[in-house]
Amino acid sequence: MSRADDENDGQATERVVIRDRRKIDVKGKDTTVTKEAEESAETRGGAHRAAEEPEDEVTATPGLGAELAALRTELEERTRDLQRVTAEYANYRKRVDRDRSAAAEQTTGTVLTALLPVLDDLDRAREHGDLVGPFATVAESLGAVVGKLGLVAFGEKGDPFDPTRHEAVAHLTSADVTEPTCVEVMRRGYILGERLLRPAMVAVADPA
Repeated sequence: MSRADDENDGQATERVVIRDRRKIDVKGKDTTVTKEAEESAETRGGAHRAAEEPEDEVTATPGLGAELAALRTELEERTRDLQRVTAEYANYRKRVDRDRSAAAEQTTGTVLTALLPVLDDLDRAREHGDLVGPFATVAESLGAVVGKLGLVAFGEKGDPFDPTRHEAVAHLTSADVTEPTCVEVMRRGYILGERLLRPAMVAVADPA
């Protein structure tokens, strides 16, 4: 191949660039705008618009509402469960306190019931005038202790007869009474709170 052919090939491979330098009248002013400038401006404008355009907002998916409803329902169920457990625990505490009080009262009642014969002996000694001196002091101390424990004695001459609290061992008629009345008390009765430890043993007079 000749040197001329090489030069022709080199000229054929050169890129042809066409520049448009025509003047354009914009509002009375001559401005030379090349296609390269226009392309550069369009490129910069496109990039600027792309920067200014906000990204598409994340739209809520259809399943999000259902998930929130499910979570709300579960929260309500857990709240009801907590309220139910709290109420059950409160009832449990009340039941335990009630059972504890009943057990303590029963134990106290058992001890006081065992002391009732001693209290009967003290009553007889008092009736006969034998409760004097140091013996009287011990009797008073014992009475104070059982009183603090809640023991209450009942059964006095003249009390209306109550079959739920009195044990009638004798009956007679009398014109001096208008209703069944205890006219003699052989043995006093005792109660602990609302619990009857022992009924009073009495003689009852009925109206004539």
